[in-house]
Amino acid sequence: MEYKQNSSPAAHFESFAPIQSKAQSVESFNPELPFAEMPRVSIVMPTLNERENLPHVLTRIPRWVHELVMVDGHSKDGTVETAKQLWPNDLIVTGQRGQRSFPVTFRRRAKETVLRLVSQRRKGKGEALRRGFEAATGDIVVIMDADGSNDPRELTSFVGALLAGADLVKGSRFLQGGGTADMSYFRYLGNWCFVRMVRIFFGCKFSDLNYGYIAMWRRLVPELQLDGDGFEIETMMNVRALKLGLKVAEVPSFEDKRIHGTSNLRTIPDGWRVLMTILRERIGVASNGKTAPTPTSDAVTKNQNGEHDTENPATEASTSRT
Repeated sequence: MEYKQNSSPAAHFESFAPIQSKAQSVESFNPELPFAEMPRVSIVMPTLNERENLPHVLTRIPRWVHELVMVDGHSKDGTVETAKQLWPNDLIVTGQRGQRSFPVTFRRRAKETVLRLVSQRRKGKGEALRRGFEAATGDIVVIMDADGSNDPRELTSFVGALLAGADLVKGSRFLQGGGTADMSYFRYLGNWCFVRMVRIFFGCKFSDLNYGYIAMWRRLVPELQLDGDGFEIETMMNVRALKLGLKVAEVPSFEDKRIHGTSNLRTIPDGWRVLMTILRERIGVASNGKTAPTPTSDAVTKNQNGEHDTENPATEASTSRT
């Protein structure tokens, strides 16, 4: 069952960013500004046996992106080798397993994206993202899937919302301009229930939850103290941002179908992990049994009425195909 683009606006969200024309090219995101003045954007992309999808995904990464951190879960189909074939050799950096720092060992070309290859230590998407955040060197980190479901041309909406004042920006398939071609009715029902739980427990106005297209300022990653290992990491990220009082924005995003292969998502087990994450965060217990993070002095203040800032910048993601 497919849920196409929504036709009704989400009236309960306020705007704090200008509307971006759908005709605007992603390459014009940085018009005439000195390259050094723009925040550096790092894409963190977990991969596991995605060799057939990489030619469709990597070739669409905008050149203004600072780096692509590809975190591989020990793929057996030649995923890493394919990535190296698709990328210029002088723009590849390899992070060895167990290495905690990933220095840049060359002079980066202006407006050329670096491919940074990193290996996971353990299994799970949460572990892959932590590994990617550790290796990233940009000012902004963006989580993107390697299966072709996330459109790189929507990056301008995410980065634009951050530049307009947000701390974390999450894609929503249920705002005007968003949609999905890859959600069964069962998954839709589960996501709907989880969204309502988070709204009630944490006083937000989310329209979507279990969607992994997320961007944030890298300096805020340590504040979240992420400790989930599986797909629940996305829910943990969003909920902890709310608990810390960060300004969370939603932008419309369209989730396409996976191009090749089968998803590593397991609906029932991963849905259970999401549910347990929400309940643990509600009672203040992290997944490792320790106390979950609480607001700090560095966190952004909440609204005066006590609700967390969950804004919707009226930035429309470009979904035109070229």
